Amino acid sequence: MPVHKRIRMFNTKDTYPEQKLDNDLCQTVVAKGSMVFVRGQIGQDLDTSASVAIGDAAGQTEQAMANIKMLLEEAGSELAHVTKITIYLTDPRYREAVYRVVGKWLKGVFPVSTGIVVSALARPEWLVEIDAIAVIPDEA
Repeated sequence: MPVHKRIRMFNTKDTYPEQKLDNDLCQTVVAKGSMVFVRGQIGQDLDTSASVAIGDAAGQTEQAMANIKMLLEEAGSELAHVTKITIYLTDPRYREAVYRVVGKWLKGVFPVSTGIVVSALARPEWLVEIDAIAVIPDEA
């Protein structure tokens, strides 16, 4: 019997065919029924794998946060139960625009947050990536 629930499983050979990878991953893991770990989300439509808002860090952040919301709901959680986010930026000049969008989506939630500037993400058109940890609250 599996201990963890894995949501939206995929293999990187399908996601990144040009990179000759073969990793079994998933978008979300629910660990031991209550901890929810959401894979880093970017400006990509989860259903079509199409990149969106190319050149627009705020637009990519909107898509990433919409993805996180959808994945949390699929796991039985919601944005209100986010405990930690990590934001990866390819340029520190995107920080204000990105954090404004994240702040709108997580208003009143007060998660722990870490921001990191990286040299690049998996595809050159991606400017921001956000991962999240949340919980599924006990039913009262």
